[in-house]
Amino acid sequence: MSKNCNKLIIIGAPRSGTNMLRDILCKFSGIGTWPCDEINYIWRHGNVKYVTDEFNVDMARPEVKHFIRGEFDSFAKKEKLNIVVEKTCANSLRVPFIDAVIPEAKYIFIVRDGVDTVGSAALRWKAKLDIRYLLKKVRYVPITDLSYYAIRYFSSRIYRFFSKEGRLSFWGPQFKGLDKALTQYSLEEVCALQWQRCVELSEEAFLNMPKDKVVRVSYETFVTQPVKELTRILQDLNIDFDESTVKNAVSGVTDKPVGKGRKALADNDLVNVERLVESTLKKYGYGS
Repeated sequence: MSKNCNKLIIIGAPRSGTNMLRDILCKFSGIGTWPCDEINYIWRHGNVKYVTDEFNVDMARPEVKHFIRGEFDSFAKKEKLNIVVEKTCANSLRVPFIDAVIPEAKYIFIVRDGVDTVGSAALRWKAKLDIRYLLKKVRYVPITDLSYYAIRYFSSRIYRFFSKEGRLSFWGPQFKGLDKALTQYSLEEVCALQWQRCVELSEEAFLNMPKDKVVRVSYETFVTQPVKELTRILQDLNIDFDESTVKNAVSGVTDKPVGKGRKALADNDLVNVERLVESTLKKYGYGS
């Protein structure tokens, strides 16, 4: 089963509903995912010291492919899964790399109003240490990479302690120019730039792929019409389902978060964020 396992990769910027989609899909029989939020440690193995998450195709070397594919196949076999769903937000910066590693994969590309994501993302930059969350992820750190991540993680925590903004030195997808952006822009603006880079690089990659490999989803449409949208996604992916299972899977979906992030921003921050990523917002029908 594991060698022929279908691999479904959810692509989206941070706070765009990727967790929601993953958790909903995993309610269906034969579909599952790792028992932790993301597996960026697995995706980065073999390229662990590369300074950003923007991997190119050349970085998908044979030994890198072998390791990552082996992790998928081992997990599928262990859990007896027909489909492994994976969601790591940093993958939105390296879709061609992902496709080189797992060419048979299919994708769900979810996009949310970038301004709405900003407030939530900014909170994550300032989040306190969550030991339980950390321990779940540490289980999937390759042993040879453990010391590197330990030093990097605790250095970021120390930075937060002394930071005037009370933020980590890094959080989320590491895009090219992040360090410079952190010296030039407010945290809210950096979150907006992070969203923009994730969306733009993903879009560029998917435009160069066969259309049947990618299912596109609007977060706002999904949370307002969850049954209809989930049905469409399952049909496009040729996943068997029944109506009652679909309704149960989306029973907890709510549209209350829509617009919440925009309202939480101070007027000045809202203006600055919208101006900074205006072109991308307009491309997806967002903006004032």
